[in-house]
Amino acid sequence: MKKPTKPVTTRAVLSLTLAVAALTGAVLPQSAIAAAPMSTAAVPGFYRMMLGDFEVTVVSDGTVALPMNQLLRNIAAAKLDEALARNFLSNPVQTSVNTFLINTGEKLVLIDTGAGKFFGPTLGNMLNNLKAAGYKPEQVDEIYITHMHSDHVGGLLSDGAIAFPNAVIRGDKKDADVWFSQAAMDAAPDAAKGTFKNAMTVFSAYAAAGKYKPFEGNTELVKGVRASSSYGHTPGHTTYVVESKGQKLVLIGDLMHLAAVQFDDPTVTIAFDSNSDNAKAERQNAYAQAAKDGAILGVTHVSFPGLGRVVPKASGYSWLPVNYTAGK
Repeated sequence: MKKPTKPVTTRAVLSLTLAVAALTGAVLPQSAIAAAPMSTAAVPGFYRMMLGDFEVTVVSDGTVALPMNQLLRNIAAAKLDEALARNFLSNPVQTSVNTFLINTGEKLVLIDTGAGKFFGPTLGNMLNNLKAAGYKPEQVDEIYITHMHSDHVGGLLSDGAIAFPNAVIRGDKKDADVWFSQAAMDAAPDAAKGTFKNAMTVFSAYAAAGKYKPFEGNTELVKGVRASSSYGHTPGHTTYVVESKGQKLVLIGDLMHLAAVQFDDPTVTIAFDSNSDNAKAERQNAYAQAAKDGAILGVTHVSFPGLGRVVPKASGYSWLPVNYTAGK
């Protein structure tokens, strides 16, 4: 007579399961272990692409919440609310601060530096993300500033000292004439005085080291990178045009701030503009020229990495972000 089968116990099943898992490398359900804590921060860090023979790395400084309903001009409140809702946004809008690192093969050029310590804990990540991208601050040869607002120049310092010891700092003299002026600061509203103080603090450190060299108007700064005046947002606001092998990248700084609104309607301005009429005209010109050339726009405050093209439509423009690629 066949011998009765011995009942299989729970302990035996568990032992067998553990043995199989050990041999096969299988991962067992962790039902008895507490769930992993959530990490609520998204840290994009850097984004890299090639432009002809040039390497372009967008380095994130972080994001800052801006109350666009208080800042935008020339748009009805209801229309703004509708645009934000259509883009699944609400006030305040989390707004990117992007910086751009151009490796021409001969020079390493950084355009804008983020906010450093001037805007609180959600910004000031540029230096760490630059290092994560494989570069060291001392490797940067030149730094070009679109304008001297604090969220573009704060990263020039680290713990109060020069962050880029081997870099020459360049920007349009028209901005320096304003932001370095004690008389202009004295005449400015109290809310604006910090911008003057921050610019003076940052640039005086580089000037003392002989590292600050302003330019005037349109000029080629290094081979393949030229400054193009786009005065309006500030008196010396500058666009930088990068070209290699027939490909063009136009870094427009603060010619625009909110993609959900200012591509559809380029006439919308922002309270930060020194001259809103000029800023509006420069924005419209930048869009039209980029659409004509098929150029990539690099925008400081468009959602990271802030790279894309514009295509005309019946009213305004469509924004087409660059296609992501994981390698060459």
